[in-house]
Amino acid sequence: MAKSSVSEVHTTQGLDFIRELGQQLRVDSIRASTAAGSGHPTSSMSAADLMAVLITRYFHYDWNDPTQPNNDHLIFSKGHASPLLYSIFKAVGVVSDDELLTFRKFGSRLEGHPTPILPWVDVATGSLGQGLPIAVGVALAGRKLDQLPYHVWTLTGDSELAEGSIWEGLDKAGYYGLSNFTAIFDINRLGQRGPTEYEWETDVYRDRVQAFGCRAIVIDGHDLEQIDQALGQAREATAKPTVVIARTIKGKGFSEIENKDNWHGKALPTDMAERAITELGGVRHLRVDGLKPEPGEPAIKDARVEITVPTYKKGDKVATRKAYGDALKALGSRPRVVAMDGEVSNSTFAEEFARAYPDRYFEIFIAEQQLVATAVGMSVRHYIPFASTFAAFFSRAYDFIRMAAISQANIRLSGSHAGVEIGEDGPSQMALEDLAMMRAIHGSTVLYPSDATSAASLVVAMADHPGISYLRTTRGAYPVLYDAGTRFPIGGSKLVRSDPNDRVVLVGAGVTVQEAAALTRGRLVVVEDHYPEGGVGAAVMEALASDMDPPRIVHLAVRGLPGSGKPAELMDKAEISARHIVAAARRLYGI
Repeated sequence: MAKSSVSEVHTTQGLDFIRELGQQLRVDSIRASTAAGSGHPTSSMSAADLMAVLITRYFHYDWNDPTQPNNDHLIFSKGHASPLLYSIFKAVGVVSDDELLTFRKFGSRLEGHPTPILPWVDVATGSLGQGLPIAVGVALAGRKLDQLPYHVWTLTGDSELAEGSIWEGLDKAGYYGLSNFTAIFDINRLGQRGPTEYEWETDVYRDRVQAFGCRAIVIDGHDLEQIDQALGQAREATAKPTVVIARTIKGKGFSEIENKDNWHGKALPTDMAERAITELGGVRHLRVDGLKPEPGEPAIKDARVEITVPTYKKGDKVATRKAYGDALKALGSRPRVVAMDGEVSNSTFAEEFARAYPDRYFEIFIAEQQLVATAVGMSVRHYIPFASTFAAFFSRAYDFIRMAAISQANIRLSGSHAGVEIGEDGPSQMALEDLAMMRAIHGSTVLYPSDATSAASLVVAMADHPGISYLRTTRGAYPVLYDAGTRFPIGGSKLVRSDPNDRVVLVGAGVTVQEAAALTRGRLVVVEDHYPEGGVGAAVMEALASDMDPPRIVHLAVRGLPGSGKPAELMDKAEISARHIVAAARRLYGI
């Protein structure tokens, strides 16, 4: 590595200093990735000038207090440019040069893609197309809930502009008039395997951005004056979100690789790194003091209030999705509870909350990726978000849910219309994979209430439960099984009824509990309105796997592709109705 070094702390923000800072960010991105033997230096180098101007002149942040309520937010949607982000952290003095060179090493906080193990990182990124939509969620919280002047910035790569989630995010940013949101498009022309879809056709991006209700500013991403002017305009915007479309050069600053293909995701070998550092002017240790935010407190603060859990008369027919809406409305007395839905609130019953607390309800329309991203963004600001849609449609946002777990986000999801029980709408609307999908999420909690009483109790419990929780609700109304006031701790199950003469345990959840009727030890019939893979049966068998003398199990589940029909017809066809349960129990016991 080149040994030349300049060490200096600057409070000035002149363009000469910013130009040198941009070079430092490039050098440090190369040093970190070469030391690791992997990483994305060229993707970092293209955006270095953009970030140098941002952090010196427009990013308001107290680096010694990441929890300051009025701090700006910076989310790297192009998370693979983590060497650039970590080089910024070195420049502002929160990461040492020694730690910078631990990039991608075992045990280092500086992982290959950013995660909130670092207190200055809001969410995990790296799965492209996610950082921008989540930033929209953060900005929505800032504008509509916190009512603080902090600004939300996101750096986006041009390859990920092919992701539909990017445009879902810009659409909602435009719809809600989030002038406190700025996306910076790093248009460096080259993706992983060659040119991006539109290369340097910045007019194409401009027209698309404007079509989604955002202001577009096209600039040369290496002209510091143009960058300065664009970011200044973005910071002062009052009507629309801003997208800065910056034409940049991948590998900028090192002539051997500038705008050259086949350098994506490749660290420079040591000899090349030394030449690059020399060409870039050597190692520097410039320090940016940055701009501190004005003191401020969110307009909404949490209050621990007594929640009156909705009650239902035993035997009355009430859908669990209705109980979700009732309980969500009850939770609304807590000021930091917020709700969002994907244009099906009259089916999920999130409309109960929307009517009672319209200022804390957000319609995301049919954009499930943005629905989950908004919930994650709200959790960044320490709200208590509940997001609901048909259970089947969460599969469209599964990658967002997966990444939310890596972000250690606290979000609550409610999926209605589960299983063949929904009836005539047919299989496109039936969630038959959702339990497996949600159970596979790291650290998730999956809840499947069997009546309105248990559903309402579990919704209230979700509010204070950390991590990702998922509630599966049923379309149809079925008899209330449990007395009002019955407790349902998360992680438990309930005995509906038993008799000393029972010979078989019937295990069900949701609608199948209504079909089951007896309990004993030693032999189990597990019945579920879900495909056999990964659902209740799998959970039961996993729980019993360590038993040295496990019970015999018959597993009833939806094994064929369902069609349309009445709920009772479909459940019988799937062999999960009462008569099939009885037959399975008899077979199991040899009756």
